[in-house]
Amino acid sequence: MRSACMSVYKFRQFLFLVTLGIVMACASMASMAQASVPVLSVPDFTEVVAKTEGSVVNIRTTETVPVRPSPFGPGGGNDPYEMFRWFFGPDFAPPGMQPSPRRNAPAPSQEEQERTVPRGVGSGFIISEDGYILTNNHVVEGANGIFVTMTDGKEYTAEIIGTDPRTDIALIKIDAKGLSPLPIGDSKQLKKGQWVLAIGSPFGLDSTVTSGIVSAINRETGDYLPFIQTDVAVNPGNSGGPLINLAGEVVGINSQIISQSGGFMGISLAIPIDEVMRVVEQLKDHGKVTRGRIGVQIGQVSSDVAKAIGLGDARGAMVSSVEPGGPAADAGVRSGDVITKFDDKEIKHWTDLPRIVGATKPGNRSEIEVWRKGKSHSLKVKVGEMPSSTDTVAATAPESKGTAADSLGLTVADVPATLRERAGIKGGVQVSQVQGPSAVAGIAPGDIILTINNEDIENAAQFAKVVKGLDKKRAAAVLIWRDGQTQWVPVTPAK
Repeated sequence: MRSACMSVYKFRQFLFLVTLGIVMACASMASMAQASVPVLSVPDFTEVVAKTEGSVVNIRTTETVPVRPSPFGPGGGNDPYEMFRWFFGPDFAPPGMQPSPRRNAPAPSQEEQERTVPRGVGSGFIISEDGYILTNNHVVEGANGIFVTMTDGKEYTAEIIGTDPRTDIALIKIDAKGLSPLPIGDSKQLKKGQWVLAIGSPFGLDSTVTSGIVSAINRETGDYLPFIQTDVAVNPGNSGGPLINLAGEVVGINSQIISQSGGFMGISLAIPIDEVMRVVEQLKDHGKVTRGRIGVQIGQVSSDVAKAIGLGDARGAMVSSVEPGGPAADAGVRSGDVITKFDDKEIKHWTDLPRIVGATKPGNRSEIEVWRKGKSHSLKVKVGEMPSSTDTVAATAPESKGTAADSLGLTVADVPATLRERAGIKGGVQVSQVQGPSAVAGIAPGDIILTINNEDIENAAQFAKVVKGLDKKRAAAVLIWRDGQTQWVPVTPAK
């Protein structure tokens, strides 16, 4: 009996130890799991705001608008008989009354025909102790008066030092000393998810602070600059205000919102401060921005086109047209080339090229790398200065008879000499009719075909031979010229 009791006791002791071990193991695992999950909290923005908001200003502008003079004279129709005098002459008078002395009144002056009215409200921030202030160009554009109000209520009249509509940047100045400029940060160091603040005057509410995170870097919107996308609340009146990191440094200028209602909907865009300061240097020195150009029009390289021309990845900028006599033409760049590098800077997206070339000093001799006929070619180009406008050459309809439709579904003809001269092209064939695979691909009558699969087209007869030898199992890369521009179009021949 005693032996049986001892056995039960030992079994219970063993069971207790096993249970204790399991509990401790579970607790350890829970502790490890809890330790692997970081504990996050919203940062305290008070210190950042305290040291930065005094450098953010409110900007209000005025403009002059014409005032249509009253046809009844300066009185504006207050005299009940003024309308009769306007019809019957200034000597008209009702029975028993003398003629109005208005007939000798002077004509309204120019000042009486114009008046100054409020134009808009925006934001800005101080970048120097002697009164230089940054804002958006659209805040001050068209204004005849610019008034800057500090957080302490002091108001100054500002003058425009220079503007750059292309990047929507304006540099203005007030007559003041000993100001506190905001420190300039490095927008290249921004990362997705990083906390940022906006300070400005939304709807005229001065010194309003909003917070959020960086949603995307280098957001392409079709404009000249890549933007910083955030979810910081930005509304009309915030334009020109700073985007600030938690170190109290400016990393961007709040410029745009993407909205269907006109108000904030969770997406705001800021100009990177690195791009801004490059513009500011020129505005300070010259009052304007001078940019480089090479005289090409470009487009995106699609995956299908990249594969068809042997480029591999969809990268670079497709040259759709080359300005005759321009820097690129002198360097040997051709329509249909893909520019992959400029001064050793890789062109990952086609919109990278205008920014890189624009930042290059006119007159600089730069190295440009192009992809042409399955190979890379290195060229030297002398960068020109960006002009205010460009001319284009329009295409004309085919003038000569063509060949029968081929496996691409095209009927073509030799390009008239007059059109070749105007367009600045050599060889090629012009499309007179289109059907089948080419119609599906988007080729249209009037297009000029310059190249197929890295083989230049000289005339209609040679074009027919090239098309006849195409591999019907894969798309052919067809380079077309249309309305002064070229583009690659992948077309799969009919079997």
